Amino acid sequence: MTDSEDNDRYRAPALDKGLDILELLAGIDGGLTQAEIAKQLGRNANEFYRMLDRLVRRGYVTRLDGDRYSLTLKLFGLAQLHAPVRRLASYATPLMRELAEATKQANQMAVFDRGAAVVIAQQEAPGYWGISIRVGSHISLFNTGSGHVLLAFRSPEERAMMISEYEGNTDVKAEQGEDFFDRLDQIRARGYEMMPSQQMAGIVNLSAPVLGPDRRAIAALTIPYMTIINMPSAPDISRAIQLLMETSQKLSTLAGLELGKD
Repeated sequence: MTDSEDNDRYRAPALDKGLDILELLAGIDGGLTQAEIAKQLGRNANEFYRMLDRLVRRGYVTRLDGDRYSLTLKLFGLAQLHAPVRRLASYATPLMRELAEATKQANQMAVFDRGAAVVIAQQEAPGYWGISIRVGSHISLFNTGSGHVLLAFRSPEERAMMISEYEGNTDVKAEQGEDFFDRLDQIRARGYEMMPSQQMAGIVNLSAPVLGPDRRAIAALTIPYMTIINMPSAPDISRAIQLLMETSQKLSTLAGLELGKD
């Protein structure tokens, strides 16, 4: 049996059609209409109606202005759980442990996944007290340091797509206000987020990005900072920020090396 015959034997036309659409839209800014998709793929427009409907319903494609289709960030979210990022979480453990020892604080790493920040790694504080969050927890993009950093270090267009995947999202600008988007720009300029926790009193979230080779955030490293009264030698919040930034920069270098492998 020839290679061509073997390929024909295992063809999956519907799957091929869906992948053709995803690959086409991945290289297009502003989206395409159903007719434009068909023209670029050399097919009849009616062939793509059901496939586009399923891709929209499954969250891989979104409709813009009613009749244009654009890729969402769902594939990006799934990619965060791909081998390089899982390796990054594994290789980050020693650096996160060093950070916990140096700051006397817990820390965690989160990535974007389908409208939320998801914790993929966590390091306990070395002392008696500390704040930790379970690995696998889904946390908000809007009221956490991790979420703010994941949004801040993406382009405005990517932010919009990430926010559009937030479950129950209606009009984020109306709900959060223009100040929210101004804050994201300030975080990007400053290089980190520092904000009082909106979940627990007395905690200040310190968050910094782990950047990929394209300088976009692939993860956020966060210290839920608490003032330790009975340990005068514990670093103050300014020193904790400095240590956090140093660690996030090391992880960014590591992320660039890891993602370059695949």
